Amino acid sequence: MLLIITVILLAVLIALYFIGRRLEKRQAEQQVQIDAAKQNVTLLIIDKKRLPIKESGLPQQVIDQTPVLLRRSKLPIVKVKAGPQVMNMVADEKIFDYIPVKKEVRATVSGIYITDVAGLHGNLDKPQPKKGLFSKIKGKAQDSQDQLRAESRGTSVEEYRDSARTAGTRKATKKKYRPRKKK
Repeated sequence: MLLIITVILLAVLIALYFIGRRLEKRQAEQQVQIDAAKQNVTLLIIDKKRLPIKESGLPQQVIDQTPVLLRRSKLPIVKVKAGPQVMNMVADEKIFDYIPVKKEVRATVSGIYITDVAGLHGNLDKPQPKKGLFSKIKGKAQDSQDQLRAESRGTSVEEYRDSARTAGTRKATKKKYRPRKKK
């Protein structure tokens, strides 16, 4: 029984290895094509959303060319104004969070695909990093712990946090710093 499961797992791993290599080759070919056709364009970003490809407003030819499995997933869609024309474009997943809304940017575009964005008038603001599940739980636990300790001392949570931050410093202990005398 254990031997059969091991053989099946081994076969699945081998299949995934070869499928992954094939996908890597295909992605490398696509990246070469994207790099060959890229242009620098000034765009006004109107809106950005993650939408299913059917609701994205992309041309029907693009929707027909997408693989069936990809049609269900949501794409990072950016509504832009390039010159007098308003159009929908697909952004690279890596830069989607960096794209500012209602601002003018210099973008590297390949067809309807935005590969890179730079601020037209200065640098772009970096978005706040998203907190993971563990850090959210840890933050909530710390908040409740601070609240309980503040209630036990009869102070507000902010006062407790300020006193906890300054605890152990020279200011909190009110001892004056005196350098040692050299002998």
